[in-house]
Amino acid sequence: MSRISALAPDQWDARLVEATRPDQATPLEQGLTRYFAHCPDQALGLMQFGGALKRNRQLSERLVELVRLRIAFFNQCRSCMAIRYRDAVADGVDEAAVCSLERPHEAENLSAAEKAAIRYGELMATDHLAIDDAVYADLRQHFSESEIVELGMTCAFFVGFGRLAATWHMVEELPGAFQTAATIAPWGQEKIEVR
Repeated sequence: MSRISALAPDQWDARLVEATRPDQATPLEQGLTRYFAHCPDQALGLMQFGGALKRNRQLSERLVELVRLRIAFFNQCRSCMAIRYRDAVADGVDEAAVCSLERPHEAENLSAAEKAAIRYGELMATDHLAIDDAVYADLRQHFSESEIVELGMTCAFFVGFGRLAATWHMVEELPGAFQTAATIAPWGQEKIEVR
């Protein structure tokens, strides 16, 4: 059970309802907004930032999804691990790619650029001070400066809000294994595809 109460859309500020159209989404797709609705002004600002990252994305949907899932594993954010975004699936994220995240440095189905981005995200989630000149030199082999900045902002978003979501323990709509297991991974379990 969630540690913070989820608000039903009929309890949301009208601006949140207008921005998200919750009547067109499942409770799982309503996601964190159900909790952020307690603070509508902050929620709207956060949605603008998250939306800007998504709408103006230079990085591929596949790459972002793989980084998101690797970070979710370290965060132990159950809802993050159970979800697959449709645009990322359409861009080539299948369960074979997700299973590669167990040992991404050994994976044959991940590109060198994906491995570099995943490693960066992993370090952001586990030991951010280990991100040194060598890590950035590796990123520069594959990404422009603006793409590296975008990757950094995206990883910061995933690390921070994934950890917050993990502490809120939002598991009610998730498949059983994600609700009960002590430690869980995004590979090898039932998944839910969302918009």
